[in-house]
Amino acid sequence: MIKPVYEIAAVHDLSGYGKCSLTVAIPILAAMGMQACPLTTSILSTQTSGFKNYTFFDFTDHMEEIINHWKTLDIKFDAIYTGFLGSSRQIDIIIKFIESFYHEGMLIVIDPVLGDDGELYDTINKTIVEGMKSLIAKATLITPNITEAAILLGENNFDKISDKKIKSILGSLSEMGPDMVVITSVSAENEDHPVVAAYDKKLNKYWKIKNDYIPVNYPGTGDIFASIMTGCALRGDSLPVAAATAVEFITAAIKETYAHNIPPRNGILFEKVLNMLSVPSSTNIHNILEL
Repeated sequence: MIKPVYEIAAVHDLSGYGKCSLTVAIPILAAMGMQACPLTTSILSTQTSGFKNYTFFDFTDHMEEIINHWKTLDIKFDAIYTGFLGSSRQIDIIIKFIESFYHEGMLIVIDPVLGDDGELYDTINKTIVEGMKSLIAKATLITPNITEAAILLGENNFDKISDKKIKSILGSLSEMGPDMVVITSVSAENEDHPVVAAYDKKLNKYWKIKNDYIPVNYPGTGDIFASIMTGCALRGDSLPVAAATAVEFITAAIKETYAHNIPPRNGILFEKVLNMLSVPSSTNIHNILEL
């Protein structure tokens, strides 16, 4: 029997204000006709970028209780999709969660939330970084930004890198476990603006996806990107088409947000363009280049 709706265990934090993690994953996956089932890692009053004195409640002690109840229900998730983790203990909990719920054909998407702009996030330490390496070994698909790619590989941040180096980075990350790797915010030689780079190990193919450049940064776009990648992968889109779909959606949402002069810390007005995800999009394949 074919499921009418894919069910995705979404392992993320919940921020009361500011658009990131569960507050973007749930509506985006719903717009794609899928159900996000939250396994909450932490609860915050706001997202952390641009806000001070935010509250943070660690949900580590409750995660196993939720998982154990799910076991009694004999739920068969179509995917497990993880993002921000609130503590190093959560990594072991999630690895056990994946191992106990895994079945053939299950999609495992790991967004290794570790840092940006060449630095670790304030809540990330070396223990979490090392644990993340163990977690991505379980993944089908990972979606780091270029800073996180460098952190996972134990290298300095990559800047203005050649296509050959991009392929090397993608390949090295894939050797750590995942079948597919997509890296955002790649500063590539011969490109005026950052690009997205992708690699499918089974096909042994590499791609570069271009996008329009808008001179402003918004928090939460990585969560939106990974959520769209998850939905696209479940509905059978190829890796480059999935990445291009995510890029086009985020670009449209940023243009909408920029036009309304929204403070960056509030996040992007993705709600205004959600209809783009309700049916498989006519992705602009001219933005996809093979490496």
